[in-house]
Amino acid sequence: MSVIVKPIFTEKQTALTDKYENRYGFIVAPSANKVQVKDAVEALYNVHVESVNTMKYDGKAKSRYTKSGVVFGKTASYKKAIITLRKGETIDLFSNI
Repeated sequence: MSVIVKPIFTEKQTALTDKYENRYGFIVAPSANKVQVKDAVEALYNVHVESVNTMKYDGKAKSRYTKSGVVFGKTASYKKAIITLRKGETIDLFSNI
């Protein structure tokens, strides 16, 4: 199982990356720790990671109205990692699309 699930491309994350050029966000496996995330990013993008901050998010309860009544559900839980690279290093996230 891969540690890195996908990079984050949201407005909030883009603003953070614009403010601090060497910070990037990734959704990672819930069981991954900071050392595993650091090793995976360094191996995948050939950069040097200075620090890793991780956050766990619980899924939100959702409901919607349909013909057959109210349907209840839940969005998936996930873990997010914000990595900080060494000064002057960048990751081109769009290179392998």
